[in-house]
Amino acid sequence: MLGWVALLWLLEVVDVVSGHALDGLGITPRTSSELVDVVPAAFIHFGFAHVAANSVPLLVLGFLTALGGLRRFAAICALIIVADGLGVWLVAPEHSNTAGASGLIFGLFGYLVVTGFVERRPLGILVGLLVAAVWGASILTGLAPTQTGISWQGHLAGLISGLVAAFMFRRRVSPGQLMP
Repeated sequence: MLGWVALLWLLEVVDVVSGHALDGLGITPRTSSELVDVVPAAFIHFGFAHVAANSVPLLVLGFLTALGGLRRFAAICALIIVADGLGVWLVAPEHSNTAGASGLIFGLFGYLVVTGFVERRPLGILVGLLVAAVWGASILTGLAPTQTGISWQGHLAGLISGLVAAFMFRRRVSPGQLMP
């Protein structure tokens, strides 16, 4: 996760040095040529304050998700990034440009909050409750359509994607098998 966050900071440095040339990799909705930006948009930010705001939650939520295994983590992130990007592409306001890791963050939040319940794992439930206690209020605020300059559509699409990921990537338990 440290490497991932370092990459986001490096990309923002490159963006600033290049006169914000990378900002064009954000998603402009319902423009077919923009579909290629669905994945890169999750790595691009609009300024150092933007990447700073996403760094700590991405570090923590990504780390907690990665404890379930790196291949599983990569698949969960890939699903969230693609589904979130497509959601933004479909429903964001016309002529907007959406980028940043917050859709992934909202997705990881949703995944972590429900996966323990879906898998019936007491430790996962505890982690989900702690994640909800720490980030729940800011997640709800980020879903409010009243904030200008914030893509509540991207946040909502990310959250839904994370909930879907919790079901798609759940560990199956055989009858009689105990879950830690």
